[in-house]
Amino acid sequence: MDERKGVSSWMAISSIVLITLLALTALHVSRRQHPAIKPRVIPTHPMRPAVQLWLSTADRRLRLAHQPDIEMSAHEALPVEVVIDVNKTYQSIVGFGAALTDSSAWLIQNRLNEQQRNALLHELFGPPPNLNLNMTRLTIGASDFSLRPYTLDDLPVGEVDPQLLHFNVTFNLHDVIPTVREVLAINPQLRIIASPWSAPAWMKTSANLIGGELLEQFEGTYANYLVKYLDTYRGYGIPIFALTLQNEPGFVPVTYPGMEVPASTRERLIAQYLGPALASREPKTRILGWDHNWDEPEQPLSVLANPDVARYIAGIAWHCYRGSPYAQSQVHRAFPRKDTYITECSGGDWPSSKNGELLWFTRDLLLAGLRHWARGIVYWNLALDEHYGPHFGGCDTCKGVVTIDSRTGEVSRNDEYYAFAHFSRFVLPGAVRVGSSETDKGIDNVAFQNAAGGSIVLVMVNSHAEAHRVSVKQDQASFQYTLPPQSVATFVWNPDQTSKRMDATNSPQVKKSPGTTATSATIGGRKVAQ
Repeated sequence: MDERKGVSSWMAISSIVLITLLALTALHVSRRQHPAIKPRVIPTHPMRPAVQLWLSTADRRLRLAHQPDIEMSAHEALPVEVVIDVNKTYQSIVGFGAALTDSSAWLIQNRLNEQQRNALLHELFGPPPNLNLNMTRLTIGASDFSLRPYTLDDLPVGEVDPQLLHFNVTFNLHDVIPTVREVLAINPQLRIIASPWSAPAWMKTSANLIGGELLEQFEGTYANYLVKYLDTYRGYGIPIFALTLQNEPGFVPVTYPGMEVPASTRERLIAQYLGPALASREPKTRILGWDHNWDEPEQPLSVLANPDVARYIAGIAWHCYRGSPYAQSQVHRAFPRKDTYITECSGGDWPSSKNGELLWFTRDLLLAGLRHWARGIVYWNLALDEHYGPHFGGCDTCKGVVTIDSRTGEVSRNDEYYAFAHFSRFVLPGAVRVGSSETDKGIDNVAFQNAAGGSIVLVMVNSHAEAHRVSVKQDQASFQYTLPPQSVATFVWNPDQTSKRMDATNSPQVKKSPGTTATSATIGGRKVAQ
């Protein structure tokens, strides 16, 4: 036998024996050891409820800037200034918007290319995080923000058209109607309020679009004129949510179309003609009364006091140029079933606005208007150019929500844009205003609960020149925040989540047997009524 072969065979046999012995030893050891399986322990750090915050400052350093979340606490460290009471409810909200005047629509169609126009309309009327506007106002015929004076039935001097055979919307076909249709494609729930500035000249005592009153013999014709407008626009796929009889019926402008319509004329028009004509129509178009300033509440009060007229009036429309929104509450107390809308208010480059208009529009128009029962608030021009136009007479320093550069199409956003954004992006259609205690002068607030999801929205304004610390409580939870000087803040939180999280934070931990996951108990969760 070969010696090298013998050695190799012996080494192979030895290796096999050694491996076998090692394997048997390992198996024996493993059978003797039974380590306990340790349960996976998840720390029970309480989920702290969060309040989201968006902030704007009058110096424009911050413009609807999303800030870090604020943690809520179950314990109050400071005396509470604002108490939110979701069980105390007021009006539901229809929405916010701005007028698509002839000037605004013309700029959008003629000074923006298709891409710019699509981007702007989506930004303004698209859902959050866009501006989420869902209301607009249209003029029936020309206003001061039109390129020329006209109505929808203009005739040569001396001619009349009681059958409205010459009625047409020719002047709206290339700008207003296409723009509204594009907006409806973005937001089919758009609510449109329509208002005339003047009847056709042949219906008036002045025989002119400027000045004069409506001839009594044409009152029925004028009502038919307004109904024909509704039908014509519906034919273009544009439903009208509400109609006013006359823009600013107590004011007669001297540089643009207008018409005085005394209370007695308004009463006859509504009770005898327009009201019955619209009463049985579906879908329904509401009639809003007055459509003028806060300083004459006796005007809508006197008209609503006539039951033959009041039965056809769904609500009162207000403008912001004189008086205060307290007038809205005065009328609401007398006629609580009538709705309230603000249908016009404009900002502009006048002396009082040299430091900006963010605070005024947020505090005096939107916040105060809503606290005094407004269901919707509509600004005047949606868009104007860098020269405050185009316009025909009237205001020569008014501003739009946005400014469109007539040469480049570049869009800039004015203070009014951000004032409306603090509401329109967060207070959704169908939301209800809820109780919120008022604070010392200089700190104003208003609160809402959204119908979908139940989130709470609180808008606060600090008009002071210095920072101010506020404390807010809703049920058992509260938070604190220091408002910067001259600032607007929108706070948003979910009360269901807040209640559950606060309950979890305050409840004792439940002991669990070994091998199970530790959890915390939830006690007494409260469902908030919507």
